[in-house]
Amino acid sequence: MEEGFGEANWSTDRVHSLSRRSESAQVIPITTSNPTSEEDGADYIASSAADWGGGELNPQDAWLPLTESRNGNTISATFHLLCSGIGIQALLLPVALATLGWAWGIICLSLAFSWQLYTIWLLVHLHESNSRTRYSRYLDLAMIAFGQKLGKLSSLVPVMYLSAGTCVQLIIIGGGTLKLFITTVCKDGATCDAKSLTTVECFLVFMIMAVVVAQFPNLNSLAWVSLIGSITAIAYCTMIWALSIGKGRSGDISYDPPEMESNMDRFGGILNSLGIIVLAFRGHNVILEIQGTLPLSAKHPTHKPMWRGVAISYLLIAMCLFPLAIAGFWAYGNKVPSSNGGLLIAISKFHGHDTPRIVLGLMFILVIINCLSTFQIYGMVIFDKLESNYTSKKKKPCARWLRMAFRVFFGGIAFFVAVAFPFLGSLAPLIGGLTLPLAYAYPCFMWIAIKKPKPKGVMWCANMGLGCLGLVLSALLVVAAAWNLASKGLHANFFKP
Repeated sequence: MEEGFGEANWSTDRVHSLSRRSESAQVIPITTSNPTSEEDGADYIASSAADWGGGELNPQDAWLPLTESRNGNTISATFHLLCSGIGIQALLLPVALATLGWAWGIICLSLAFSWQLYTIWLLVHLHESNSRTRYSRYLDLAMIAFGQKLGKLSSLVPVMYLSAGTCVQLIIIGGGTLKLFITTVCKDGATCDAKSLTTVECFLVFMIMAVVVAQFPNLNSLAWVSLIGSITAIAYCTMIWALSIGKGRSGDISYDPPEMESNMDRFGGILNSLGIIVLAFRGHNVILEIQGTLPLSAKHPTHKPMWRGVAISYLLIAMCLFPLAIAGFWAYGNKVPSSNGGLLIAISKFHGHDTPRIVLGLMFILVIINCLSTFQIYGMVIFDKLESNYTSKKKKPCARWLRMAFRVFFGGIAFFVAVAFPFLGSLAPLIGGLTLPLAYAYPCFMWIAIKKPKPKGVMWCANMGLGCLGLVLSALLVVAAAWNLASKGLHANFFKP
């Protein structure tokens, strides 16, 4: 794992690569001494960027899958944002409302949506420095803002986990949904053999399909895949909340919060519900990468088309997530399953007998296709990391066969982890709490460190307040998740998906 995902030399090479550029932004083999401190390193990078007029942070970016193509536009960025922003975790939102209630649940959902949208705005406007240097990876920006050591320490593991962990979770969800699809179509063995594929085999089939699609060379070339993923995400979200309303409520539905044995359990339940809400919004770790696919010129900065893409995509995301939360809670109350799948499991459980199999089957297929498409965006971050390690050492781009080998290798590792830890979703609140600052806290501190707003001014106070609140919330969610695991236990079904 250390060789594949996190070599320190990679980050150092990226930060100091500006020393290889001349004023015309050509790569030249010169030798420079390293700065003696983190602060000197940040000043050195800024002055170097100013000397040559701005451009790429790393001359090897033209070889890497995230940045080798800069021909994107607002439409392609919108597709990537939609595909990466709508996830299966949104189907758990009614579980949060079951604990918080109607009023506080909707208020917290609205506040979380506004908060994460604001931090996206910060990241979009931090993508380019005043000297026109581009930071097309979250880790690059973190190292510029916080220094090399603190930037890597605070961001490297969370970014890699969010990317690799999301891919593993997509294999678990996609493979599990494939198994559910087979069971539904076979009608529990009435029309065909529902046990024709085991759960592990379903994981393997999904992983093979994901690796085949992953052979596209770069993120920009995946725009049509993200289009398909966006359409399927909107479609299955709409089908789920429409079916929930259309089937109506059963007579024994209750909207009362679940009973707790103690005040500590009640407090932990509230924090876990807040965790479900804040973690329903994802994709901050790929915002800069998506913006990196847009072309940059002196007259046309990337933040304008990128922000148009964000506005369009997050309007559609809100139109998916809010109805899911409200309609799901209205239809099932506090009976929404808290396991992976949430509303998807609820529909199968409560309405599987009176819903046409073709409708359920179509819904499951849409979920599977969306998981396959989303896998490509988050997987591209890992592919980029693996290739950057190679190009940093060999000083040449990856051959096509090697690029394919990297992607097959990562697919195999992700499949193994999915089979070995099928209960990974149960740990999502705990690990998600540790990675929450990437979305809700770090962008605020990055803005203060890079833009240097007037101390105690409006922007300074707003970002400092939100950043500190994000760190506090992260700590509380970790404590609540750990308490919940300690009190309820963990069904650790190793190698038994």
